[in-house]
Amino acid sequence: MSASPRPSVRQRRLAAELRRLREQVPMTGDEVADRLSWSTAKVSRIENARTGAKISDVRLLLDLYDVGGVRRDEIIALAHDAAERGWWEEYRDLIGGYPDYIAMEDEAGLIRQWETHTIPGLLQTGAYAREVVSGWNTIAATPPREIDRRVEVRMRRQGILSRQAHSVELWIVIDESALWRLVGDNSVMVQQMHHLIRVMQLPNIRLQIFPLNAPHPLMEGSFTLLEFASSHDVTFPDIVHTESLAVSHFEDEVTTHLYRLAHDRLAEAALGPAESRDFIARVLDAWQEHIPDRGL
Repeated sequence: MSASPRPSVRQRRLAAELRRLREQVPMTGDEVADRLSWSTAKVSRIENARTGAKISDVRLLLDLYDVGGVRRDEIIALAHDAAERGWWEEYRDLIGGYPDYIAMEDEAGLIRQWETHTIPGLLQTGAYAREVVSGWNTIAATPPREIDRRVEVRMRRQGILSRQAHSVELWIVIDESALWRLVGDNSVMVQQMHHLIRVMQLPNIRLQIFPLNAPHPLMEGSFTLLEFASSHDVTFPDIVHTESLAVSHFEDEVTTHLYRLAHDRLAEAALGPAESRDFIARVLDAWQEHIPDRGL
């Protein structure tokens, strides 16, 4: 059975905003429940995003709190967004709780990433992604249709990089070893290097390579840090995501700050974007020659 979905970023923003509006009136949860003939538990569930807030219930709360004008329109719009089912939910039967991460990734303003083994999923070509996903067959039999759908998920995730509204900023540091690790065959690697060079031209993508011959400041495994912009003065906590055979999320401020410092240090020690682009071009040439020259 699939894991129960975690509240989305939008649901949690809406819940925090409704709680703040109540406190500004001010009213207690019991008083709200009494005025609207609800249970106190219902008020608590809405304010803690343990249940999705119905648009009609949001309107009743805004009436009670005397919220009108532009502020009211913005909160109702947020409620509509929070109630919308993301495309990733179509795949929950396939990838368990992973849609919860995709929902957060979809809302992030800045994604910082350090990758040590493979090209990050948001920058993979379809052919490269298929080889990576197919690797799960070594520990679990995966039907071809399931592989197709997993690749679909990876490709659809990349839509956040090119959308016009709410464009995300991506800042990735990749260890040089990921460029040399053969995934599929040489043609797959050639396509992948071409793709990296193309995406580096996008204004919202900063890609840096950490060369093997550079002093390593921090022996840390791969991680992703999702950072969120404030909305209606409501700050959503940053989230650290680590992934191997299992997936872990960390939201406490001390931990996310630690990973932010780690990413900063790794980026400082890595090649700059222009140098990294030239470096990838040389790796591309080597793959095209079919005999990678690891002495670059």
